[in-house]
Amino acid sequence: MRHERVQVNGIDLHLRAMGDPAAPLILFLHGFPEFSGAWDEVLPAFARSFHAVAPDQRGYGPSSKPEGVEAYRVKHLVRDILGLGELLSSGRPYILVAHDWGASVGYATAIAAPARIARLVVINGVHPGPFQRALIEDEAQRAASAYMHYLRDPRAEERLSANNFEKLMGMLTRFGQQAWLTPERRAAYLEAWSVPGALTGMLNWYRATPLMVPKVGEAVDMAKVPKLDPSHLRVRMPHLVIWGMADQALLPVSRAGLADYCDDLSVREIAGADHWVVHQKTGEVIDHLRRFVGA
Repeated sequence: MRHERVQVNGIDLHLRAMGDPAAPLILFLHGFPEFSGAWDEVLPAFARSFHAVAPDQRGYGPSSKPEGVEAYRVKHLVRDILGLGELLSSGRPYILVAHDWGASVGYATAIAAPARIARLVVINGVHPGPFQRALIEDEAQRAASAYMHYLRDPRAEERLSANNFEKLMGMLTRFGQQAWLTPERRAAYLEAWSVPGALTGMLNWYRATPLMVPKVGEAVDMAKVPKLDPSHLRVRMPHLVIWGMADQALLPVSRAGLADYCDDLSVREIAGADHWVVHQKTGEVIDHLRRFVGA
């Protein structure tokens, strides 16, 4: 495993990387509250055929942490990934694999620059079209997403960092004990979260999103709902969704109708795994990825 720093889009990104830098690029995008180390067990499986790279996205770990919520709008997150891809792929299209919030960036990047992304893999993450519809129409998804209000609150940093990040660690275990979360892994997460400015950077992703998250039972002013034109949100490249079926944060309704936005969609569902399927069913996830990308 190599640790590298690169400058793209006016910021520094820390990378974990394996494989020949001249090989085709495959980028792995983490979600919240993880960091590039979330892919440590996955990168080696692709190092023989690809240049496998997992960045700490802006606000996370050792990467840059621009000040202010505005710096975490999706347009900036997309430019980070496009800049990184351009730097590492020598102009060739590359593969994106993305989980959770990383999937939001993956979808936005694929939509904005379809010629740059050869294939898109999303693991328990959501396209903005179906997800916003579910938040408006489905009370169960509203309840499952209620934590977003907590994370957007100005007091979130104080609450989540108290007692050595007790509540933030609890977000990894709130759906049940996670056997993969060994003492060594806990220590790695705590180290990433403890970098000055990291927690605010991470939370600013939630504060910057335009998605409307109504409270349970709340009436919705449809005039305030973001306008998401399906014709402008198409995923044109081959697209694979891998889904842990016991996810309690993103319910199946959060991806209902996804095929309407995609030219070439495949879905692989994994029983007995939740939102952290990458850690719980690592071998199965790798097998699905290999078949899809041709490794």
